[in-house]
Amino acid sequence: MSEAVRLQKFLASAGIASRRKAEELILAGRVKVNSRAVTELGTKIEPGKDLVTVDGKLVSASEARAYYLLYKPSGCVTTASDPEGRPTALEYLRGVKQRVFPVGRLDWDAEGAVLFTDDGELANRLAHPRYGHRRTYLVKVRGEPTPEQLARVTAGVRLEDGPAKALEATVHEHAEKNVWIRMVVGEGRYHLVKRLCEAVGLQVQRLFRPEFGGVTVEGLRAGKFRPLSAAEVRQMRRLVGLEGGEPESQKALPRGLLPKAARRHGHGPPPPPGSGAGEREPLPQRAEPRTPEAEARRGDDGARWPRGRGTGREGGKRGAGARRPTRG
Repeated sequence: MSEAVRLQKFLASAGIASRRKAEELILAGRVKVNSRAVTELGTKIEPGKDLVTVDGKLVSASEARAYYLLYKPSGCVTTASDPEGRPTALEYLRGVKQRVFPVGRLDWDAEGAVLFTDDGELANRLAHPRYGHRRTYLVKVRGEPTPEQLARVTAGVRLEDGPAKALEATVHEHAEKNVWIRMVVGEGRYHLVKRLCEAVGLQVQRLFRPEFGGVTVEGLRAGKFRPLSAAEVRQMRRLVGLEGGEPESQKALPRGLLPKAARRHGHGPPPPPGSGAGEREPLPQRAEPRTPEAEARRGDDGARWPRGRGTGREGGKRGAGARRPTRG
């Protein structure tokens, strides 16, 4: 006889959703056990004996699991859909046949490592603060942070939703006019890193998560993903106590192993695969002399403005007598 397990744990292990989302499905009455709707979270079932359906579709446990690491670009959301029509991180995983979901969220304007999997139990342990999973961020702030500001972040500040603190906050790297801070937190509260910085007077310019669960985005460009190796999966599972032992004490990766944020080109995230955007080759343009008039039509990076846009930095109307860029 198979061992009885909680219904939400069974749904998560079957890859239907994360543990928390599975609980929402149960409370909404969308889950049935042996043709009877179940809305109590404490309900237990016996896999292989009890028939479980979600929205009328039979759920069966699967031993095969999928694990993918995405370099989420800035300018997309990690939700499955967005009412504002913004790109979603899931759109960048085109070609993945498994029904995977993101582990936690990364802010819309943040970038870096996001794990996608159908392993609900691993997702639950990586996301739940009880298991002590540490999240490392590189935060680009304006100017030079003072030792007092960094000390306040780790000592703790009071936010509108309660006290919070970083486990670590140190200077990581100096840029030309800004500084990258390495900040480690132990929970995934909404906009936590940004709010910690703002609470001590640090202005965030860029937010990058270089790794998740000890696996970095080294070698990935923004908007690209790769499957995790078997060794990386075992490492993550050991980290949260899913390999037959207690959760491991998570150690911060050495500074030299943390990749740098990718260089940004243009504005907005790269188009998701299959979106049609950016896939057509641009028409060749005739070279034109570097006259003041021609320079006025170029952006700061030397690229011509597309038709219909103003020539000034504020996007005003095209000046009198200015001619449009020609096409070959």
